[in-house]
Amino acid sequence: MPAGCVVLLSGGLDSATTAAVAKRDGFRLHALTVVYGQRHAVEVRAAERVAASLGVAEHRVIHLDLSAFGGSALTDAIEVPKDRDEEAMAAEIPVTYVPARNTVFLSLALAYAEARGLRDIFIGANAVDYSGYPDCRPEFIAQFERLANVATKAGVEGERFRIHAPLIHLPKTEIVRLGLSLGVDYGLTHSCYDPDAEGRPCRRCDSCRIRIAAFRELGMEDPALADG
Repeated sequence: MPAGCVVLLSGGLDSATTAAVAKRDGFRLHALTVVYGQRHAVEVRAAERVAASLGVAEHRVIHLDLSAFGGSALTDAIEVPKDRDEEAMAAEIPVTYVPARNTVFLSLALAYAEARGLRDIFIGANAVDYSGYPDCRPEFIAQFERLANVATKAGVEGERFRIHAPLIHLPKTEIVRLGLSLGVDYGLTHSCYDPDAEGRPCRRCDSCRIRIAAFRELGMEDPALADG
């Protein structure tokens, strides 16, 4: 039986591609999706679709309401930025940053992995997009891996955990190209920060604009917009 791994699966483009990479590399997938009070909860349904398409061994959905803390346009009554160009996106860490989100998510993935006897965790963090999120940088991934190996029974006993972020240095266009080569159906995914009541992407938030631009660079229409 192939080795297993935990994949953080949000339902977005990056996490779907990361899961496909893990599957390509021979891992048996255990997917973890966190419902954290985000306004774009439609992505949870997308995660279920992606998990089914990849034939994961197990898909766990955890409810953890970070909206109790707020502090982000994704979890609080703060307007999601729209129609920004690359310069505006890169100017500062945007209000769509969720305080310590990837630290929380990786901690949950670590607990899940240790409980299942798994030692590999995959996350779709990317440091190239214009978001500038501090918890998507290589430094963060490296430091969390160090933490994982000193904060767990398995790590202390010498069973090393590895945190994989295979997309961390790839521009969005290359992520899409990679996913297409692996058979990812991006029509199943959802990335919009501020979808309408029907779950349709706004096409104007940072996430939508970066995603749409990537498909256009490849001469394609984003398949998630086909019915939008």
